[in-house]
Amino acid sequence: MFNKFWFDATNINCYKNGFRVIKDLNLKLAYSENVVLIGPNGSGKSSLIEIINRNIYPVVADESKLKIFDKELINLWEIRKRISTVNNEIKNRINPNLQVFDLILSGLYGSYCYVQNKSERDSYKVEKIMKKMNISNLSKKYFSYLSDGEKKISLIARALIKKPDILILDEPIANLDYKSKFFVIDKVNELSKLNTRIFCVTHDISMITRIYDRVIMLKDGKIIADGHQNKVINSEKINTLYGINVEVTKNNGLWEINRLSK
Repeated sequence: MFNKFWFDATNINCYKNGFRVIKDLNLKLAYSENVVLIGPNGSGKSSLIEIINRNIYPVVADESKLKIFDKELINLWEIRKRISTVNNEIKNRINPNLQVFDLILSGLYGSYCYVQNKSERDSYKVEKIMKKMNISNLSKKYFSYLSDGEKKISLIARALIKKPDILILDEPIANLDYKSKFFVIDKVNELSKLNTRIFCVTHDISMITRIYDRVIMLKDGKIIADGHQNKVINSEKINTLYGINVEVTKNNGLWEINRLSK
């Protein structure tokens, strides 16, 4: 029988450098949903990504359980095939003189450099994903000449070329100016047409658009709220999550934060 959850954790605890970074985690993520994980810096968001990608392991205990794709023991190569992660460190690995077409193609080979003997079939795959994401105009541009938003979308296209089940976006709009930020948000919204599901990790509620079925709030390694965005996102919960005094509003389907006077 098919299990509808690709990630299933029960009473998980995880340590890094002697600190408990994930505390008594109970979390199920379904194949059918796009999810946002939101929380301040140091809340454990990156640690949860590391658990999913099997870069760190939870403490073994009788009452705890962790299954990824319904397997307690899963091959790392299977995870890398079925989960693609885009973070802010990847762009530092890219040759600045690589054209976007070749960058995306490199995702099929797990490399970040020019592929010498590319097949017509592989080239077709690149053209197809660029057309779907409406970025064919970037094809011949060098990576170093792209805006920060275009760099991010090109890296997302590279991650999608191998058709993963899950796309993890780790702080996709961090350090972007407004134009690049809106460009990335709009492009990610269009990804909902593809079969890949999105697990977006962010500290910025403006990333949370209509395509997300569920919002999870993480603070100090613990889930403090979990549910539909209209139920989870409000002034009280955001103030608790970040330890601030703000008013949260929704305008034309987008969330905004307004700082209240001291």
